[in-house]
Amino acid sequence: MKPIIEMKEIEKHFGSVIALAGVTIDFYPGECHCLLGDNGAGKSTFIKTMSGVHKPTSGEIRFEGKPMNFDDPRDSIAAGIATVYQDLAMIPLMSVSRNFFMGNEPIKTRMGMSFFDHEYANETTMSEMRKMGISLRGPDQAVGTLSGGERQTVAIARAVHFGAKVLILDEPTSALGVRQTANVLATVDKVRKHGIAVVFITHNVRHAMAVGDRFTVLNRGKTYGTAVKGEITPEELQDLMAGGQELATLEGSLGGTV
Repeated sequence: MKPIIEMKEIEKHFGSVIALAGVTIDFYPGECHCLLGDNGAGKSTFIKTMSGVHKPTSGEIRFEGKPMNFDDPRDSIAAGIATVYQDLAMIPLMSVSRNFFMGNEPIKTRMGMSFFDHEYANETTMSEMRKMGISLRGPDQAVGTLSGGERQTVAIARAVHFGAKVLILDEPTSALGVRQTANVLATVDKVRKHGIAVVFITHNVRHAMAVGDRFTVLNRGKTYGTAVKGEITPEELQDLMAGGQELATLEGSLGGTV
């Protein structure tokens, strides 16, 4: 199987600040690839570069085997790269179905006039949410009444419905409780089984190990390599995130007091 996205020697500079320093990663259909790292590791810059928000200073991005030159995020969305950010970009007082189709409103025409097709939107929303294991009271339920995990699922289901080939999830479990986190992780597993490439951004090793097939650790804009599930333990992955050799060196210099 060929990768759907190849990121080769990606560098991104903001003036004198080097946010990414030669990052090389690839992503495959039907795989959940977890990108881990502490705050400031370069995760946000990386996914914004992948999704067309930033242009790389140097390096090459290939999408479906061809050089990817997106002018803005709309181009990446049209190609099938969807990003679900932490803020979810939803309107709390608006219904689930309206949020689901926001920007892609289904239209029907009567007597030469165009109207929002409520019936199609409602039926589709309920169906897509059931596929993800969420039972809504109704499609007119306000998004603001849903739990954090359910809102995440709405955003993920929306991306899948509109043809995402690559789904980038930016810290989807960071602000959720245990049960809500379990629901979101189950949703990620279902999405992967649809043949969609999932890029799961997180700093939580347990959540990554629950759904990940491969794991890449970012630190100060560089990668510490990529590990395959079953070839690395949670402790080893946590150690890489915490600094690995740097921490061991510090322990030695302080006489093992760290």
